[in-house]
Amino acid sequence: VQLVESGGGLVQSGGSLRLSCAASGFPFSFYAMSWHRQAPGKERELVATITSTGGSTNYADSVKGRFTISRDNAKNMVYLQMSSLKPEDTAIYYCYVKKGDPYWGQGIQVTVSS
Repeated sequence: VQLVESGGGLVQSGGSLRLSCAASGFPFSFYAMSWHRQAPGKERELVATITSTGGSTNYADSVKGRFTISRDNAKNMVYLQMSSLKPEDTAIYYCYVKKGDPYWGQGIQVTVSS
């Protein structure tokens, strides 16, 4: 299993970013996927989840209405569109799948300046 995130960076408050996660090594279309994040000095938290077909999504209260998770099963990709970004969204963002064992991507930094 390999998960590789991309698309992070530095953005001003109110701006947008789209994170991508390229998945390989497992039958992607059969598994729910999620995005998590970890801010400095804080525990890792769940941001958003999407079912295997993409038919259902869930979000942390802190990002509802601002973030959108989606997937492309033909490309083995999962995305996180982030809008109206706030400084408190600054964190390392991780792609995650539970295929028996939990698997994490290497993480990607998102920094939102005020």
